[in-house]
Amino acid sequence: MNQPFSSSGSVQLPSSTTTQAFVHPKLTHNLCLNLQKKRPMFCIIRCVSTRPGRNSGPMTRTGSSSEAQELVTLLMRNFSDKKPLVSTLDKYVKFVRTEHCFLLFEELGKTDNWLQCLEVFRWMQKQRWYIADNGVYSKLISVMGKKGQIRMAMWLFSEMRNSGCCPDTSVYNAVISAHLHSRDKSKALTKAMGYFEKMKGMERCSPSIVTYNILLRAFAQAKNVEQVDALLKDLDESIVTPDIFTFNGLMDAYGKNGMIKEMEHVLSRMKSYQLKPDIITFNILIDSYGKKQEFQKMEQVFKSLLQSREKPTIPTFNSMITNYGKARLREKAELILEKMVGLGYRPSYITYECLIVMYGHCDCVSKARDLFDRVMESEKEKKVSTLNSMLDTYCMNGLPVEAHVLFESIHSAKSFPIDSSTYKLLYKAYTKADMKELGQKLLTCMDKDGIIPNKKFFLDALGAFGSAPANQKAVGDNKGLSKHRGRK
Repeated sequence: MNQPFSSSGSVQLPSSTTTQAFVHPKLTHNLCLNLQKKRPMFCIIRCVSTRPGRNSGPMTRTGSSSEAQELVTLLMRNFSDKKPLVSTLDKYVKFVRTEHCFLLFEELGKTDNWLQCLEVFRWMQKQRWYIADNGVYSKLISVMGKKGQIRMAMWLFSEMRNSGCCPDTSVYNAVISAHLHSRDKSKALTKAMGYFEKMKGMERCSPSIVTYNILLRAFAQAKNVEQVDALLKDLDESIVTPDIFTFNGLMDAYGKNGMIKEMEHVLSRMKSYQLKPDIITFNILIDSYGKKQEFQKMEQVFKSLLQSREKPTIPTFNSMITNYGKARLREKAELILEKMVGLGYRPSYITYECLIVMYGHCDCVSKARDLFDRVMESEKEKKVSTLNSMLDTYCMNGLPVEAHVLFESIHSAKSFPIDSSTYKLLYKAYTKADMKELGQKLLTCMDKDGIIPNKKFFLDALGAFGSAPANQKAVGDNKGLSKHRGRK
């Protein structure tokens, strides 16, 4: 198979799927359809969208978007478990409007405070300026979906229609996305396709390119190539035109599944639409080839990236360092770091974490520890992921005692954030090394820190070792121990 990029930086398709470079006939066909399509003389709109656009200009009520963000940051800082967010909203009621609530939904959605989103929504409904808006419901449904609250998302969908709003494409896109976050992926995909077919029969809810992109990525993640091809055919026959997000989403999903041939086929389709690869495309290809240890192709893509109009990003280098490290190619990983610095990039804390783990894979534990110590001295803000990378390096090299010594020194100094991820990593290593005493010490530490392990914690730690019945017994014993300590 040929390289996906030529040395000049232009796209070079695999020989098995080579397509001539031309303007896709659909691009011209869609233009004609849009011109000929008759628009209805009138339409009934029951609610007005007050949703801010992606590139919205100055806000009419509150000045610039930066000022709106400042107010939202202030609101987020002034609420806690003891001080409800609604009371803070009441304090700033003269200034808060729909655009601020949108930003609040986004900020709350990044945390586990999804219930607070509903409180903000109820507060909005009581304000004089509130108008029932599809955009508000769409955002809330999206937030609930990402948090796995599918029933709540569907309740909001029902509530929206009861309020007099007619669903539009963006609302259905949010509903489809919400279902795709559920655990039963097969059932979720079936429901998503049901909504998709329903949208086709509703004029103001016709599937958009966003709809297709959501579904294509989901089926690619499920490795359902047949359904992906069917959706692409449906897309070709529609008036909708694919964009760079269509192909990047598909390539990313296939690449993460190790489906390199399918990924390259998508790249060939992208060229037929004369869409040039952006930095996301390059990063997807570099990471996908790297994970499959197809380093010749990965290096060729990187060379093409340097010769293109696009510029590498820090994740570009991090990905290459990580994948070289897993292949125990230390010198190549170090050369990437030199290249990165030579091009004027400053390594991030994630870069250092990648290097620490890389040294771990290459049996260079002392180098990893030296780097960890230097990072700890230079970095003002300590990251738990940096600690985890060093602990993981010790554990992968069969040094759980050294990992425990480092953990205890960090824990006693209280100069470092430690969460459940650290405990899970160590407990798994101690279990693998059959070091029960260290495991018990770790559980005692967790109790003191107020971190209560659940069933998943023990299953993740014990799943790879021993028989299933023995593991289930160990889970039960450890859960009982944890509960007993919790009562103390």
